[in-house]
Amino acid sequence: MSVASQNLDVKALVRCAMFAALIAALGLLPPIPVPIIPVPITAQTLGVMLAGAVLGPRRGALAVIIFLGVVLLGFPLLSGGRGGLGVFFGPSAGFLVGWVAGAFCVGLLAAKSLPRLTAACLVGGIGAVYLVGVPWMALVADISVAQALIASAAFLPGDLVKAVLAAIAARAIQRGYPLGTS
Repeated sequence: MSVASQNLDVKALVRCAMFAALIAALGLLPPIPVPIIPVPITAQTLGVMLAGAVLGPRRGALAVIIFLGVVLLGFPLLSGGRGGLGVFFGPSAGFLVGWVAGAFCVGLLAAKSLPRLTAACLVGGIGAVYLVGVPWMALVADISVAQALIASAAFLPGDLVKAVLAAIAARAIQRGYPLGTS
């Protein structure tokens, strides 16, 4: 491996780590409680969508994996100061795993236009995440998929807002600081 390609790899890893830190920082914002579900609305999915839109599919997913690895180690970076192995066995764990798929899908679908970026954030940041999260919730909570989907619907308005904000922010980043994606 040449020195130039090593530098690119280091730069890519640093960018992934920066987006993992962004996802962590967005978890520190005050969450919005949801009366019917014990999991509040956080801004972390905004960071997941941004990671995919800015870094591309592989690096965006890697940023989320780095973040989840830090959570797995016990760092309290999820809503309510949660972290550790236990969070990966609860009803919301499927959504955490879905973040990886979401960032990857956003990265695959992301484009230079705001409408296409918004569509990418909607399909990847919401669709892919819910595609993994809802069945997991149904399985762990011993409810039907329909019941899990209805329970998850409380998060849709916030997720829609985050998808639009992520698309706007990603487009601004693309204009101001174009990054190579892969």
